[in-house]
Amino acid sequence: MRDALEIALLLLATAVVVVVVCRLLRLPALVGYLIVGILIGPHALAWVPETEDTHYLAEFGVVFLMFSIGLEFSLPKLVAMRRVVFGLGAAQVGAVVLLVLGLALALGLQWSAGLALGGALAMSSTAILGKMLADRLELNSQHGRQIIGVALFQDLAVVPFLVLIPAFAAGPEGLARSLGLAGVKAAVVLALVLFLGQRVMRPWFHLVARRKSPELFMLNLLLFTLGLAWLTRKMELSLALGAFLAGMLISETEYRYQVEQDIRPFQDVLLGLFFVTIGMRLDPALVGRYWVWVAAVVIALHALKTAIIVALSRAFGSESGTAIRTGLALGGGGEFGLVLVSLAGHWNVLTSETEQIVLAALILSMLVSPFVIERSEHMVRRFSAAEWMNRAMTLHTIAARTMSAEQHVIVCGYGRSGQNLARLLEQESVPLIALDLDPQRVKEAAAAGESVVFGDAARREVLLAAGLMRAKALVVTYADTASALKILNLVHELRAGMPVVVRTLDDSDIDRLKDAGAAEVVPEIMEGSLMLASHALMLVGVPFNRVLRRIRDTRERRYGLFRGFFHGVTDETGEVSDRSQLRLHSVTVSPGAWAAGRTLGELDLHPLRVEVTAVRRRKERQVQPTADMRLDVGDVVVLRGLEDGLALAEARLLQGRSGSGYKV
Repeated sequence: MRDALEIALLLLATAVVVVVVCRLLRLPALVGYLIVGILIGPHALAWVPETEDTHYLAEFGVVFLMFSIGLEFSLPKLVAMRRVVFGLGAAQVGAVVLLVLGLALALGLQWSAGLALGGALAMSSTAILGKMLADRLELNSQHGRQIIGVALFQDLAVVPFLVLIPAFAAGPEGLARSLGLAGVKAAVVLALVLFLGQRVMRPWFHLVARRKSPELFMLNLLLFTLGLAWLTRKMELSLALGAFLAGMLISETEYRYQVEQDIRPFQDVLLGLFFVTIGMRLDPALVGRYWVWVAAVVIALHALKTAIIVALSRAFGSESGTAIRTGLALGGGGEFGLVLVSLAGHWNVLTSETEQIVLAALILSMLVSPFVIERSEHMVRRFSAAEWMNRAMTLHTIAARTMSAEQHVIVCGYGRSGQNLARLLEQESVPLIALDLDPQRVKEAAAAGESVVFGDAARREVLLAAGLMRAKALVVTYADTASALKILNLVHELRAGMPVVVRTLDDSDIDRLKDAGAAEVVPEIMEGSLMLASHALMLVGVPFNRVLRRIRDTRERRYGLFRGFFHGVTDETGEVSDRSQLRLHSVTVSPGAWAAGRTLGELDLHPLRVEVTAVRRRKERQVQPTADMRLDVGDVVVLRGLEDGLALAEARLLQGRSGSGYKV
């Protein structure tokens, strides 16, 4: 018999290894926890015994999961999305429950088992969907909002099922009494919590917060959450219901975001333990015996659930492409389905064979769902004729806006950073076109007369429609490395040498972005620290000119485009003529150019007071190249100098010399 420390070490070691593998395969961590449970459980390697204490501890994972769902329960958010949440979401859950109930009765199962299975199979994975939509930048798309709205109703629908399933265990003769009693208890708890909870909780949280002790605030939060869970348990309701109510109460206070951060470590660890125990319940031998049924449930779940959601989404007025994307994303199983199946098995509402088949089907479904979502675009294009028309109309709109644009800037992303950049470009009379994937933002900005259109900048046809071949520069204003790399690869393929500036959160991805062809990468953390340093230096008495010089020197060392940019410009305040300021200018060595095949030293640009600061060859960018570097056709030479000198230098590089003058 293993002691508690050995069990804990086994759980930690196995979880770390398996979850790392899942991360490498881009699978959700909860899939790794399920695999850990299957491996170490009593039905496989039997490293960890399945005890009542383990299940009781794992139940706290569900408590914190329901608490986090309660935190998301925002009345204004529900009102804004009421048509999707209470319309499409309610219709989807109701239709799936009724369909599964009918199939269960046809297969000879009890109606209570059919309802429990219907509730479990109606759920989709909020964790998988939220992460994948965020990674694909689709949270604010039409199908993204539908998916989140339906998933929100599914999360809310778990609450009544948590009350109903234990009542089903009473049997037909005591079911009416159990349901009535559970309903009365739930109504009493809701009345007490909703009408009295805020009046008591808010002053108490104010009192605790004024003590300014993080430990006290955390202890109070745990007391409040677990106290309400204990109250609902004492009234023979579920722990999860009390946790949900606790989260719902806090969601309407100013402490919501602080609570989310404080509770996350507990939630993640305990929820991981819960999924481990779910995996421990799965018997691979029994699943192998009924593998045909498992496969049938997985296929039927995805096919029927997707078809129902697509049909309902179309009935609610969605276009075919949006409906298919929504159906494919929500067609799989979810973590709350595992919760409900495990609960139904615990209360003997489901037989052990049925529980094992459905558990295995849901786990396999969750493994398949990420791959289905990744391939959803190909399926939409194949099955939705209207999708091609919508894409064509989108591209036509973009092309119409940029048809007359020359030497413009393509701004990818029109959030706060993109809007600030656009305003600065407009002040300098630089033409631009902005691309964004938020339809509401695009609609409002376009109505205000701003140069923004709906489009995904990571798509080849969108960049071409935005005038990539005529643009002067491209700026990625959102911090998403994966999307930025796609854009950089497309720019390199379509128009190598065009300068691209990329925003990122920190320095971790700078080398990858530079290797992919970014002219410059701007990390937010560094710019924020420079602003903090400048204000701090001035507040402690450092002269303004010296502060500017420190900031300038730091930027020169960090950014290649700023390196030496201010040579010859005084630090004194005052206006300086534009023609007297140093500029940067990029020149592409074209076939037949005089500079092709010559070294940088042979260019002899010093009499023009122009120097070469960088050379970009294919995806590689060399800053401060040596004089013996030989130029090839297609190289992009970055020159620095005054306006007149740059014009003569470009003429020399491209057309060559004639006598003592230059062909211009």
